[in-house]
Amino acid sequence: MKIGQQPEVIAAALQAAASKQAKTSGPAAEEAAKGAQVATSSAGVSFSNSAKALDSAGRATTEFDADRVKAMREAIANGTFSVSAEAIADKLLANTGEILAHSMAKHAV
Repeated sequence: MKIGQQPEVIAAALQAAASKQAKTSGPAAEEAAKGAQVATSSAGVSFSNSAKALDSAGRATTEFDADRVKAMREAIANGTFSVSAEAIADKLLANTGEILAHSMAKHAV
């Protein structure tokens, strides 16, 4: 799924692909297309109270810089966006260290 893409768009694309295949592949593909339609239209998600609390706590502390997002989108569209492998590696190592420290502290208690 692309960032910012709505689930309805994905479901419609899946249905269109299944219908196209059904037209070219016969009765078995038609049944698969019907199954795909049912699967995409009946999918539901529910969140526990803990997950809802984590989500709202995370949203309260998250900073959003619309100008930075706009600049990044433009750079991606222009093909000038670059990713620093070193910066990503540093952050992955830092996050791993935090997770391990938290895990060790939890097991020490």
